[in-house]
Amino acid sequence: MTTAHQIARWRLASQHLVSPHLSSASEVVDSLLAVQSENPSQAAWAVACRTSRRDAAALTALLDEGRVVRTHVLRPTWHFVSAADVGWLLDLTSPRVRPVVVRQLTEVHGWTGADVDRASSVLGDSLTERPHQTREQLADSLGQRGVHAGGQALMLALAVAELDQLVCSGRPLDGRHTYALFADRVGTTRRLDRDEALAELALRYFTGHGPATERDLAYWATLTLTDVRRGVAQVRDRLASFEHDGLAFWHARDASAPSGTQEPTGHLLQILDETYRGYQQSRMVLDVEGVVPVGRETAIGMALVDAQMVARMKRTVGRRVVFELAPYRGALASSELESLEDAAARYGGFLGLEHELVVRP
Repeated sequence: MTTAHQIARWRLASQHLVSPHLSSASEVVDSLLAVQSENPSQAAWAVACRTSRRDAAALTALLDEGRVVRTHVLRPTWHFVSAADVGWLLDLTSPRVRPVVVRQLTEVHGWTGADVDRASSVLGDSLTERPHQTREQLADSLGQRGVHAGGQALMLALAVAELDQLVCSGRPLDGRHTYALFADRVGTTRRLDRDEALAELALRYFTGHGPATERDLAYWATLTLTDVRRGVAQVRDRLASFEHDGLAFWHARDASAPSGTQEPTGHLLQILDETYRGYQQSRMVLDVEGVVPVGRETAIGMALVDAQMVARMKRTVGRRVVFELAPYRGALASSELESLEDAAARYGGFLGLEHELVVRP
């Protein structure tokens, strides 16, 4: 019988957080299909820590070239996704995500449908004239054309344009996110009919995130359970499942629960990392002892040892990168500290900074 802890360890292997890692950033994005990137600096580590090279420039180059884009897809937030996959993924998920974003614009900010359409038209015109603009530059362009939007309203208007496949990320400008026309950055991209897309989604999610439940996928992609089951039915010969705690967990047919020690054993990750945010129903296999407070997010970051959350984590970047840990249960064992010190060293090396690990009461 597969235990919750074994499921958590299996997921680290599926997501390449433990050896063998993948060889490139593009392989990571392809394997996970989409990587939540609301916080781009920490999301860059989410990609790099799954590779054998941990090269900070690799993802930047992919974004610069447009081979990977950062855009709103799957849920009302940003993800890194391959240009080859972004078209069919948006075709599939945007019809359910877009109304959520528009509702925030209309109910919270008082926009009308005409306002939304006008903003998209202006954004398209402005980026046609001058691509790769920052959010602030686009706000000026909108204001000059009579559309006054700032703060969250501007973010939501841009998200609508992304979900409509009008705009997506442009070339980074001094480390800042920019926007460009989707047609210019992505060009001809893969398209699938709905059944093909549901099948592709199920296969790649359960391969790259498995073992996971159908409700986990429904949350991850903002789809109905009916749609998820429709996708699973088409690829069940390429998947396998087992039952745990009354739930069916799906995974790649040729995969199995890992045995023995996994390396590395310690990880310092943002709470938006796919190993946490990539699930909902079964997310807390990361906490088999039930030490994490219930009812709220654990923190902005998490410290894992052997696929279990042992502490909250806060990262502060200055002349050095400082990782502050607040353990969930008493003091950390010496073996846990050693694993997390190694994790801090890997993360610091990625940033090109000295690191410091601080344990708070």
